[in-house]
Amino acid sequence: MTQDIRAQLGLRPVINVSGTMTSLGASIVVPEAVAAITRILSQFVEMGELYRRASTAISDLTGAEAGFVTASCSAGISLAVAAAITGDNLWAIEQLPDTGSLNNEVLIQTGHMVSYGAPVDQAIRLAGGKLVPVGQATSAHAYQLAGAITERTVAAVFVVSHHVVDYGQIPLKTFAEVCHARGVKVIVDAASEYDLRKFLADGADVVLYSGHKFLGGPTSGICAGDKQFVRNIYLQNRGIGRGMKVGKEGIAGVIAALEAWKVRDHAGIRARERAALDLWVETLADRPGVTATIVPDPTDNPLDRLKVGIDPETARITAWDLAGALARGDRPVIVRDHEAEHGHFFLDPCNLHPGEEAIVAERLIEELDRAQRSNEIIFTPLHERLLAQEAAILNWPD
Repeated sequence: MTQDIRAQLGLRPVINVSGTMTSLGASIVVPEAVAAITRILSQFVEMGELYRRASTAISDLTGAEAGFVTASCSAGISLAVAAAITGDNLWAIEQLPDTGSLNNEVLIQTGHMVSYGAPVDQAIRLAGGKLVPVGQATSAHAYQLAGAITERTVAAVFVVSHHVVDYGQIPLKTFAEVCHARGVKVIVDAASEYDLRKFLADGADVVLYSGHKFLGGPTSGICAGDKQFVRNIYLQNRGIGRGMKVGKEGIAGVIAALEAWKVRDHAGIRARERAALDLWVETLADRPGVTATIVPDPTDNPLDRLKVGIDPETARITAWDLAGALARGDRPVIVRDHEAEHGHFFLDPCNLHPGEEAIVAERLIEELDRAQRSNEIIFTPLHERLLAQEAAILNWPD
């Protein structure tokens, strides 16, 4: 492992068991991408040709007709919506987000209107798209999607994420069939997904992946899909895409990460992750008020996590207070706590450096033992925790 720069920058040496989270830097960039970035930084290239080389690499791995690299998956949503609105009309591209008389309605299931750190609907509106929700949060049907399509509908966005409502939604195949019957483009946001082919096979016109999550590339987004549609996304560089551009180092890093993905030892990685999970299960066995269960990924990625359930009466601490305690101190461990109000959090082993799984186990023991010694149950009222999280958002710079 290269020398840790965090101390030099005055940053905490956090251990990430939350997953591929943007707020923690997403993932460990693979050595092949680091090398490619370093090698191209001091060189000049013709960016159009570099984009073409990236398109070939994306097509090779995804089976798409073409591909494009942008600044992030979120940027990819905006640029794909923009492309659906403007096509290859250069004048229209320069006018966005003002759409004038252009068709600009974009459909999305209400249960897919989530936040990944920013609202999905904002990424649509940034391009000049007019959002049209389909169905209710917990119930969407094909007839509702068909009924929402008008002569002004240009695209429909389908979100694949652990954040979306996981029942009562229109499956992608049906979603695409209904949209394509009326000439509506289907944009799939699959930022944190392993499978780079199934969404195109299920009918997406373009699929958007994160380049810096499971792929292990630099911060970036990958657009893969129909050649003409991807070309029109690329043309947005002459408009709103200018502010979302990715540099030569980012594109070269993505190409290297894509090529490395093809030869990655996925089975070996899963084995190392399983060893960490088994260690944590053993660590938490027979701990008062704690249940530890290995659970699969909710969007069918080929990985597991540890669900740590906390009974505050017996463990003498709430799930969210334990998550907060683990995140403090000299060896901070950041867990996946987006469901902590339900009395559990998750440990995700996919971003561990060698030996860090043992530190996580030690920190769990430390904080659970500390809670057992407490005279009172450690309980921060949930509303206070939520307000503190909101206040922390505004606490920069201090």
